[in-house]
Amino acid sequence: MHANKNFTLATHIQVHFCDPQSPWQRGTNENTDGLLRQYLPKGMDISGFSRVQLNAIARQLDERPRKTLSFHTPAEMFSECVASTG
Repeated sequence: MHANKNFTLATHIQVHFCDPQSPWQRGTNENTDGLLRQYLPKGMDISGFSRVQLNAIARQLDERPRKTLSFHTPAEMFSECVASTG
């Protein structure tokens, strides 16, 4: 995020950087890592997966409802956000 100031000026969205070694500041990231580990355990070599297989995993995660999103899916929230900016 070397251009975070440009991003903030263009989008009016503030960028927050978490402190190193502070996973409690990155709750959504940590939760997503846990969900991803259900498909790809830590240390697993993913070089044997095709782009299609990795995209299928990403799609499953994007279509999984999240409590932090009031049980909407990340895909729904993204679509809603994109629609509101257009």
